[in-house]
Amino acid sequence: MTKFTSVIFIIFLLIACNNSTSEKGKVEITKKEKTSETEIPSQLSTAQTIAYKHGFEHWQEVEELKFTFNVDRSNRHFERSFIWKPKTNDVVYMNATDTVAYNRSQLDSISTLADKAFINDKYWLLAPFQLVWDEGTSFSEQENVVAPISKDTLNMLTIVYGSEGGYTPGDAYDFYYDAAFNIKEWVFRDGNGPNADMTNTWEDYKEFNGLKIATMHRDTTSDFKLYFTNISVK
Repeated sequence: MTKFTSVIFIIFLLIACNNSTSEKGKVEITKKEKTSETEIPSQLSTAQTIAYKHGFEHWQEVEELKFTFNVDRSNRHFERSFIWKPKTNDVVYMNATDTVAYNRSQLDSISTLADKAFINDKYWLLAPFQLVWDEGTSFSEQENVVAPISKDTLNMLTIVYGSEGGYTPGDAYDFYYDAAFNIKEWVFRDGNGPNADMTNTWEDYKEFNGLKIATMHRDTTSDFKLYFTNISVK
């Protein structure tokens, strides 16, 4: 996992992820089937179904996304906020002391540091969508596995990133999801290693203009929680 020299990132930048924001992974299918929640295209992969169950069909309408990324750990609090306009890829990064406005197509040394934080935090926020956005990935699946935190029997989708490109090439994420394709827990494995480097819950789901977002993530202790506030979707 990428290590940053900036104090801002050393403690709290927990999972960096692939730098691709392309939406080439989307599959356009005209045939649809009705569900109780929304219209989901048929003949989807597991990754695509998870994305749609979390509101992926509404993403094309999003003009602006605001959110604050929070971490509470060992009686310390850290936060940073973002304003993202996905259609133009303009980003505003804000922490307690600095504000950096940039476009993701034109990065310099300062905005690259801000962008690493943005990519990390956006991945936590929109990981179900990253499953179909990100390129150079491979998937594997297992049914009826024991989730590491809850010990519930869930299904597992593993995504492994390619060995080149992005901020942390070669990393793996195990997504534990229920029968309704809701993510319940996940595991991050640095460099696709055999052991978990981080394990967290996905909980406190809320809906923002059709986007279904898990606003709280906890680990197996009472010492750590990562959560989102000030979420706004336009």
